[in-house]
Amino acid sequence: MPSDQTPLYVRLSNEPSNRLERAVSVSGKSKRQLVEDAVREHLTDDGLVVGRVALQEEAPEILTLPEAASLLRINQAALKDAAENTLLPGRRIGDEWRFSRAALLSWLSQSEPS
Repeated sequence: MPSDQTPLYVRLSNEPSNRLERAVSVSGKSKRQLVEDAVREHLTDDGLVVGRVALQEEAPEILTLPEAASLLRINQAALKDAAENTLLPGRRIGDEWRFSRAALLSWLSQSEPS
């Protein structure tokens, strides 16, 4: 672990935990990034910042491998393997993969062939 990081272990009740999971899925950010952002934005040396404006970040149309894996809630290796075997829609550009959010969601909603 880098020396500029401190481990944080917390237990969340189901509802906040589910919100955090949905935020990870939609944003493509890690839980660590989301928690760091929340602390940075809502806690100051003077205490808790009161009041808020809820902004919904627009999800990107084109996803990287980690973002697409997060959206589908699978590990990156499984997604890469499926994409390489043309089991789901994706494009390799050089050494990197890109996925259309709409194409992945459409693929996901299709029934499997018999």
